[in-house]
Amino acid sequence: MKQFFTFVRKEFYHVFRDPKTLLMLFGIPVVQIVLFGFALTNEIKNSKIVVADYAHDNASAEIINKIKASAYFDIQESLMSHEQIEEAFRSGKIKLAVVFPANFNNDLVHLNHAQIQVLADASDPNTATALTNYISSIVNDYQMALLKTQQIPYRIVPEFRMLYNPQLKGATNFVPGVMSLVMMLVCVMMTAVSIVREKELGTMEILLVSPFKPILVVISKAVPYLFLSLVNLTTILLLSVFLLDLPINGSILLLYAESSLFILTCLAVGLLISTKTDSQQAAMMMSLMGMMLPTLLFTGFLFPIENMPWPLQAISHFVPSRWYYIIVKSVMIKGLGISQIWKETLILFGMMLFFLGVSIKSFKIRLA
Repeated sequence: MKQFFTFVRKEFYHVFRDPKTLLMLFGIPVVQIVLFGFALTNEIKNSKIVVADYAHDNASAEIINKIKASAYFDIQESLMSHEQIEEAFRSGKIKLAVVFPANFNNDLVHLNHAQIQVLADASDPNTATALTNYISSIVNDYQMALLKTQQIPYRIVPEFRMLYNPQLKGATNFVPGVMSLVMMLVCVMMTAVSIVREKELGTMEILLVSPFKPILVVISKAVPYLFLSLVNLTTILLLSVFLLDLPINGSILLLYAESSLFILTCLAVGLLISTKTDSQQAAMMMSLMGMMLPTLLFTGFLFPIENMPWPLQAISHFVPSRWYYIIVKSVMIKGLGISQIWKETLILFGMMLFFLGVSIKSFKIRLA
């Protein structure tokens, strides 16, 4: 029995002396609890909306105050023209707009009937449906409060309009998200093992004694996968158009150009992983675990980013797939041009240059 406890104590020593084991035992559960507790939620909160109040009466002011008091909405500003509202939707600044027509209170008092127009960005149908349901509940609460003080029943009818996706097809949110996920995982994993494979097969020495410069070796590893990824992208787009009946409303050339930029960014990430690891297994695990979870959690197509705590929202800014997801929805679903997505394009371009530069810098010209 004494020997048994001796071996048990020895195993405890091994565990506490290995930082990787301690990280797996205590770090991963903490990270999972934080992510599942704060990030993985479909509840919609603090959604950015605008209000166009053409009535400026007591009834519209009371409903607006109820909307402001709700935790579901964050009123950005009050817009007065439909052109301003449309531009806010096109730029992605808002998720929903509430429009009160002129004479709203007069129609309610004299006709016992009034309408409110509710415009929602239905490129994400789940969010649009949830937000319109929240607005309906707020309006219904206001009507119930009127019934308690008035003898004549008043009726307020919200008129809903779903922009970019009137039929509320799930494919409008699913396809851009899958494109981001597939491109990220496939491109990173394909290139992550490329340089490591040369090390394991013993052919890296041949590359190092060749007249090729390190930058040409690294770039030559990425070029074949760039063309293969473009073929993969074409397959996804064809399936989306002909199988899922999802039209491409924007420029197909712009979509391919932005996708090529995202693919190059992913390939640069894969090359960086490849230069930092010594085995194909380690490269595969790092690319799979290091890219799949951030893409699923912080892209925005599964879980709303605005619902997350600000540290997680800050982390999402460093995930390339988040910006590509915004670009694909803007070009493919909303039909926007480069003037509306130039900021996201510059961010992706900067990420591509950064990861490619670090990959070239980390490439070892001498084998240990």
